[in-house]
Amino acid sequence: MVRCGVDTRVVMRMPEDVILDVRDLRMRYGRNDVLSGVTFSARRGEVVALLGPNGAGKTTTIEILEGFRMRSAGQVSVLGTDPAQGGEAWRARIGVVLQSWRDHAKWRVRELIVHLGRYYAPYSTAGVPRPWDPDELLAAVGLTELAGRKVRRLSGGQRRRLDVGRPDHRRRLRR
Repeated sequence: MVRCGVDTRVVMRMPEDVILDVRDLRMRYGRNDVLSGVTFSARRGEVVALLGPNGAGKTTTIEILEGFRMRSAGQVSVLGTDPAQGGEAWRARIGVVLQSWRDHAKWRVRELIVHLGRYYAPYSTAGVPRPWDPDELLAAVGLTELAGRKVRRLSGGQRRRLDVGRPDHRRRLRR
């Protein structure tokens, strides 16, 4: 389905519960609609791609799905929750992998994981110890062999694995 330049083709379909449901999404800035009538859904195990030229509304759509931007109209449900109402428990269940981040190019992979992990230590509890062991995180995302490599020397795919392995994303990895 294509609306407002956003292509929401489903790449893989597995019949299970709908985890993402967007109906007639609209985003308006003043008199300008940047999204109008965007409708799509995804079920557990499906992969959805938002494709379109610059200005098509892809980033705005993602920001609405994350709960970082309030929509003008329409209905949105992510994991059964309206992102506009999503609390901390809901946010802990979702994950976003950025297309790119430039701030840490000079860090070595393991050093970055250790550094970012320190921010989460104050939130450690008996049930949820923080941060995870950096070597366990690196193993979970298949970057053990690259622990000493500078982030800028990683391939695009390796950087996405590092994104997933960041300590703030560790809740989605299975121990």
